[in-house]
Amino acid sequence: RAALEEVEGDVTELELKLDKLVKLCIAMIDTGKAFCTANKQFMNGIRDLAQYSCKDALVETSLTKFSDTLQEMINYHNILFDQTQRSIKAQLQTFVKEDIRKFKDAKKQFEKVSEEKENALVKNAQVQRNKQHEVEEATNILTATRKCFRHIALDYVLQINVLQSKRRAEILKSMLSFMYAHLAFFHQGYDLFSELEPYMKDLGAQLDQLAVDAAKEKRDMEQKHSTIQQKDYSSDDTKLEYNVDAANGIVMEGYLFKRASNAFKTWNRRWFSIQNNQLVYQKKFKDNPTVVVEDLRLCTVKHCEDIERRFCFEVVSPTKSCMLQADSEKLRQAWIKAVQTSIATAYREKGDESEKQEKKSSPSTGSLEPGSETKEKLLKGESALQRVQCIPGNAACCDCGLADPRWASINLGITLCIECSGIHRSLGVHFSKVRSLTLDSWEPELLKLMCELGNDVINRIYEAKLEKVGVKKPQPGSQRQEKEAYIRAKYVERKFVEKQPASVSLLESGTKVLPQSQEEKRHSGHEKSLLAGEQGAASQK
Repeated sequence: RAALEEVEGDVTELELKLDKLVKLCIAMIDTGKAFCTANKQFMNGIRDLAQYSCKDALVETSLTKFSDTLQEMINYHNILFDQTQRSIKAQLQTFVKEDIRKFKDAKKQFEKVSEEKENALVKNAQVQRNKQHEVEEATNILTATRKCFRHIALDYVLQINVLQSKRRAEILKSMLSFMYAHLAFFHQGYDLFSELEPYMKDLGAQLDQLAVDAAKEKRDMEQKHSTIQQKDYSSDDTKLEYNVDAANGIVMEGYLFKRASNAFKTWNRRWFSIQNNQLVYQKKFKDNPTVVVEDLRLCTVKHCEDIERRFCFEVVSPTKSCMLQADSEKLRQAWIKAVQTSIATAYREKGDESEKQEKKSSPSTGSLEPGSETKEKLLKGESALQRVQCIPGNAACCDCGLADPRWASINLGITLCIECSGIHRSLGVHFSKVRSLTLDSWEPELLKLMCELGNDVINRIYEAKLEKVGVKKPQPGSQRQEKEAYIRAKYVERKFVEKQPASVSLLESGTKVLPQSQEEKRHSGHEKSLLAGEQGAASQK
């Protein structure tokens, strides 16, 4: 009985130890799988870094090789965890659930028959000797119980011996399988890294050379830095060049201050650029450009010396004006030249396109393409004449009043009779550039300019003081000498221009009168462009 209790206690403690070992194995496997999952995410991060470094072949190749190798190690880890689960968890759990359970069942039967034997002994001892029948019955029961007890006791001892011998084999077998799994894992890792080792050594040599080159470059940069510090860079060395033939279409770009059009007239620093015959700016790098001037051919640029801020210049278009400020006088001159050069280039390019269109649409080329005849009518002949003559005051010559004028000055935006147009030609293109409304081709931009201006608008500016100075305007029947003298006084000498025209002069009677704010908003840009930008206009034309 003492030996049995010792064995039973030992088996109970063994069961506890094995249960604890199985639970620890399960926790280790779960933790290992979590490690593999995190490691896999780390490998994905390395691959992303390799793709990001696609421009650096060395970094991309190295990271790709390393990530592939480490990914193989993750696969080996997963194999190790699977083998651990089979060798430790599965085998030991089977031993506990089957073999130890059989021992427990045998123990229960032994304890039951032991109790029955004790009861038979007690009953046999209590039988009185004078009751022979009961004595025989108790003796028979005791004999049968003893016989059953001996058989079950032998079975129990056999089960104990089987468990003791199998315990040793199962534990050592599972642990040996576990150790072989580790041996295979480390052998695979060693073979894998043995293949990678030559590349790692070569990469280490390259890194040593890179470190030497970096140290040399650092010394060179320190020397250059020391040399630069000895020079004087107090002046503005901002790039001042512009390129009308730039591959990206940007003639010039840089920061300028722009005066807002609100009542506060605040100045804001914006990134400006000249591109595609337009002046645009951006508040931030990723913002879409805001167009200041849609077509540079319809604007002029001039210096502004009548305001308090320095280095200012103004870009005037038919619809509005934009006040800008550079950081220095050199930058202001560079921007003004860039705008003027862009205007001249835009005119040349448009002229070349018009010549090509005229050659394509000439009778010698055969029949016109569908729609080309309609486009031609929009730009030539009666259509252009009708559109321009519809503007108030354009139905008569701007200078002598002859009806149905067939000529125009595209510098001034006025219509002229044939005689006055000849006089305008003699003034020079820097004062007036004459074009036929019926014979010449008209670009849509020029027609737009002509429609924005008109004889009434121009005469309100150039004839503002006509009555004050007492000069009589020529009539259609006046002599050519009289007309020529008047036209020169009007446009070249500008004798009849009011230096600071009152807003009432712009609202004098005409075919159509606008409210004051609308009229000034529409024509203030024209007045500035026509009176202050003739020299710039000459270079543009």
